[in-house]
Amino acid sequence: MRWLITGGRGMFGTDLALLLQARGEGVVAVGSSSCDVRSLDAVRAAMRDIDVVVNAAAWTAVDDAEAHEAEAFSINATGARNVAAAAVESGTRMVHISTDYVFDGAATTPYGPEHPQDPRSAYGRTKAAGEWAVRAANPDALIIRTAWLYGEHGPNFVKTMLRLAGERETLTVVDDQMGQPTWTRDLADLVLRLLADGARGGYHHGTASGQTTWCGFAQEIFRLAGLDPDRVLPCSTSEFPRPAPRPAYSVLAGNSAMRDWRTALGGYLAVQSSQR
Repeated sequence: MRWLITGGRGMFGTDLALLLQARGEGVVAVGSSSCDVRSLDAVRAAMRDIDVVVNAAAWTAVDDAEAHEAEAFSINATGARNVAAAAVESGTRMVHISTDYVFDGAATTPYGPEHPQDPRSAYGRTKAAGEWAVRAANPDALIIRTAWLYGEHGPNFVKTMLRLAGERETLTVVDDQMGQPTWTRDLADLVLRLLADGARGGYHHGTASGQTTWCGFAQEIFRLAGLDPDRVLPCSTSEFPRPAPRPAYSVLAGNSAMRDWRTALGGYLAVQSSQR
């Protein structure tokens, strides 16, 4: 098959492209400079002779979206609609990558795929609008929500914690936001499994199993890296105010099983160590 990945130069898109290439698939991974999803004509041109398109193009600067919601909407909603419409026109199967931010973050039990959207930030609103636009234009598309991504091919929380570990004796990390750290390589594998299994169009959740806080995540990073996890100290969200509200609870109930976040983190760190 021949695949198109919009947002293909990002952390997830790069891992997906590498996985597909390793399996002998044809892959076209494009960034905004070669395929601006805000242009329907550009998307149509990129989608010629494509069997599957994965839309990973997104405005992901959560705080900046508060002051630039229209710009974020043009990519996260209008861009998503353009990819969905072009996929229908060309008979191309579509996967759209979305986020936990479409929910209110106030739950105490995991969000199921059909839980009502109720975003509390500009970023969340634009991503929720993108989901609606994709569903309206292309009901057969798979919408995969994910969260707390980290990976080799971009800046991420794991890299930041390890860098700060070499610069500071102790770190203070938020301990009242709950979520599921997810390796981009595992998310890429999930996309392929869902398509191979003939998953139906609609909402799917793609996060690691288990749950932790950002502080717990940081402590496990330290532990697996052979560092003292007690160097990571807890604090509250209120001590680090940000322009965009963060979900207090971002745990997604998966209808697609993925491995435990600790196991995946260990695998990621092992890969990083082997490449040094």
